[in-house]
Amino acid sequence: MIRVCVAGVTGWIGRALVPAIEAADDLRLVAGVARSVAGSSLAAAGEGRVHASVTAALDAAPTDVLVDFTSATAVRSNAWAAVDAGVPVVVGSSGLTAEDYRELDGLARDRGVGVIAAGNFSIQAAVLRRAAAMAAELIPAWEVIDYASAGKADVPSGTARELAETLSGVHPPAPAIPVSELHGPAEARGADVAGTRVHSVRLPGFVVTTEVVFAGPGERLVMRHDPGPGAEPYLDGVLLAIRRVGGVTGVVRGLDSLLFS
Repeated sequence: MIRVCVAGVTGWIGRALVPAIEAADDLRLVAGVARSVAGSSLAAAGEGRVHASVTAALDAAPTDVLVDFTSATAVRSNAWAAVDAGVPVVVGSSGLTAEDYRELDGLARDRGVGVIAAGNFSIQAAVLRRAAAMAAELIPAWEVIDYASAGKADVPSGTARELAETLSGVHPPAPAIPVSELHGPAEARGADVAGTRVHSVRLPGFVVTTEVVFAGPGERLVMRHDPGPGAEPYLDGVLLAIRRVGGVTGVVRGLDSLLFS
């Protein structure tokens, strides 16, 4: 039985994840983290309590895996606290940079524990990332468009950042006009994420939609993941990561690393 603590237990993913963990024969929810309801019971689980911090939760209940779906401002301290305590972590929150993950990888290896992090735990989004990496081997140029709700403060989303870093790891995209030579505001060309231009759109009606546009002479290829408003697309990927993270040492990024390994 894998004992799980969910940080962000009252959030959009957290609320859906609680019954999914409860329905699994091999998982047990032992604690939650949410400052707004700290001290309350995990009613869906019938045991355990919600705590104000990850440190308090891990002190209160033996835990095999911490799952973090909090925020860009909270995920760093949560993940570091768990790894430092020797607890494997599944990171679904956005906001950590490639440098953050390099640092976390070093700490995790020192502690002998694993971290599985994905900007998007949807299996279809993982297929998009793998297919995009294959396309990048053959197509010279691309840019990423990152759509999310008007209230999403972190830019780009973890999904778009992870995709851009993956593509740039295949090869740098063919250069366009350098930003320094543009006529007009440089911001119009988006952000440089590992050499890939990423454009973040924040409007009502979006959840986290990710689009990558590949281009070569005379043609274009567009790949897009467009989820609905519910949390269901992400649950199977999170449960898979919970089950696998105990066998990992260091940081593994991307759900596709589990699906296609």
